[in-house]
Amino acid sequence: MATFAPKGQKTAVVTGASSGIGKAAALALSRAGYRVIGTSRKAAPGEFSDGIRMIACDVTSDASVTAAVSLAHAEFGRIDLLVDNAGYAVSGAAEESSIEQVHALFDTNFLGVVRVTNEVLPIMRKQGAGRILNIGSVVGLIPGPFGAYYTASKHAIEGYSESLDHEVRPFGIRVSVIEPWATKTSIEANSPQGDRPVAAYRETFARYQAAFNAAMAAGDTADDVAATILAAAQSGKPLLRYPSGKAARQTAFARRFLPRALFDRILRKQFNIA
Repeated sequence: MATFAPKGQKTAVVTGASSGIGKAAALALSRAGYRVIGTSRKAAPGEFSDGIRMIACDVTSDASVTAAVSLAHAEFGRIDLLVDNAGYAVSGAAEESSIEQVHALFDTNFLGVVRVTNEVLPIMRKQGAGRILNIGSVVGLIPGPFGAYYTASKHAIEGYSESLDHEVRPFGIRVSVIEPWATKTSIEANSPQGDRPVAAYRETFARYQAAFNAAMAAGDTADDVAATILAAAQSGKPLLRYPSGKAARQTAFARRFLPRALFDRILRKQFNIA
């Protein structure tokens, strides 16, 4: 039975909301007055997590996405905000991942965003309004050594989102990218390494991993990123890109204004691969 949101109350759907940035975003939106549905692959019927209604959705499945968005729309009566967050990383040298592993990552990180967005857009067009926030990364703007395919998927999100934003503005819909830098979540711990190990990269990767772990330890929290998501959701003049946190803003600035050779030297020194 439909239980529409009260008139005037905004609604939000957040994918990958069982943990990390997705969960923090769902909670921040709920506290701000949104009625929120979160999705995860393993949500049980009728499940709630910290007060957030959870529904099952596998973003790699057309049928699962269609069913989840239809259920959310039936319960809300409208969808004002979509936060496309579901995703994961693969670490290791680019040569160490099989085509099958790369395909699986893109099926979630990029095509998953496309699937969910394509289901939500007709609803937002009919409403004449809506906002879509795609969770990208600063590595959507810069090189990501030993994370080439995660980096490539986030570059794809950048190009897709910017292009889509121009297409849907006439319908009152805006699209933005949230760009965190190092964030203290479980994404790295839960992400696989390349499935075709190559011994030649072992020493360099070990140095990189130590530097990366240090950056993560000093990074922002999921709540910090959630605050950026909330600000983007509520902005009266939405921007295309929202770097999240001081380090993200500094990195985006450096990428834009520093000479390429200088930026590359800084990056290689930072991650101890010079």
